[in-house]
Amino acid sequence: MSSPLRALRHRNFAFFAAGQSIALVGYWIQQLAVSWLIYRLTGSATLLGVLSFAANVPVLLLAPVAGIWADRFNRHRMMLATQVLEMLQAIALAVLAYGGWIEVWHVVALTVMLGMCVAVELPVRHAYLLELVGDKQDLPNAVATTSLVANCGRLVGPAIAGVLIASFSEATCFLINAISYIAVLISFIFIRVKPHAAAVAKHPPALRGIAEGVLYAWRNLPIRALLTVLSLLALTAAPYSTLMPAVVHEAFDGNAQTLGFLIGAAGCGAVCGTLFLASRNNVRGLLRFIMTAALLAGVALVALSQSRMLWLSLLLMAVIGCSILVTSVSINMILQTIVDDDKRGRVMSLYTAAFLGVVPLGGMVAGVLADRIGATTTLLAGGMVCLAGAIVLARQLPHLRVQMRATYARLGIQASS
Repeated sequence: MSSPLRALRHRNFAFFAAGQSIALVGYWIQQLAVSWLIYRLTGSATLLGVLSFAANVPVLLLAPVAGIWADRFNRHRMMLATQVLEMLQAIALAVLAYGGWIEVWHVVALTVMLGMCVAVELPVRHAYLLELVGDKQDLPNAVATTSLVANCGRLVGPAIAGVLIASFSEATCFLINAISYIAVLISFIFIRVKPHAAAVAKHPPALRGIAEGVLYAWRNLPIRALLTVLSLLALTAAPYSTLMPAVVHEAFDGNAQTLGFLIGAAGCGAVCGTLFLASRNNVRGLLRFIMTAALLAGVALVALSQSRMLWLSLLLMAVIGCSILVTSVSINMILQTIVDDDKRGRVMSLYTAAFLGVVPLGGMVAGVLADRIGATTTLLAGGMVCLAGAIVLARQLPHLRVQMRATYARLGIQASS
């Protein structure tokens, strides 16, 4: 084990993490407020699925193109541009809500805008981390630390949002999110990075570049298998968050505070997972944690669908949050370690598409099913499919381990504690 925050010794990464730690609290405040607003206005679980689809389908469509951009253009400037656009989106929501003009189509349209920004930001962010730390040895820890920052926001943000909605309104949540981006803009003033070499090199046409990245990932068995596991989780387990307003209503007859506590519990589990991952010396040995976490996610979803005790549901939400986090971040850490530098942006765009790009499909299906068979029954079905898929993938683990050992040996990665 080693220091869980050692990546913060790099000046640029420390400034980046500081700005993001504030902005991500605002982001999660807004996410809960948007979901609660839609369900309050319509009472429709289907529209919650539509909202999830609107937020994430741009990732599926744009992430491969963003991966090409991340391998070709100045990542620092691209990151800054996405942050400014996301701040403008939050300002638009706040103005509409405070003015009393906000309608469902406004929320969906602005959610699509945010999704487009995120679709570009995430592949660029993953590739940008290497420039921020400047040391490939600390890159896995930077991935885990970034996830820790995000999930601390996920832990704190929803609980704050529940209180703000109960005391004020959703509009207050949107305003606070817009203000939080000021911290990000200030952090970028102090970051000084050298543009990566690819940003000034000549490249093949974009379509050929995308095809090269896809073929590279497909022909590499570890990358292909890890992206498959991630897609399974995104399709069957991650949509639980889309259904939570309806689950709160069905299972507990609760309010926005109940929803905030449940989402916050998932964030707490995710924080615990990131602390564990950040404390590891390297990525060796993470495969068994990936498969175990995928299995636990399925079991916990099934149990959550049957729970009518709030304390038990809070515990199960923590398990779900931890399991999804450990799976997704472990896969990110491994990919960042084994991928060739000239294809980093494109492979990380496939990672983004495999998770956030698949989530809207699961969210849409979950929302439609919830209106027909109930939100808790839909959770049960998703958990059972997740569990079955994880068992099938776990059977391939011995063969995958052989491949990964050879890769780690080639890279000089020793056994981790």
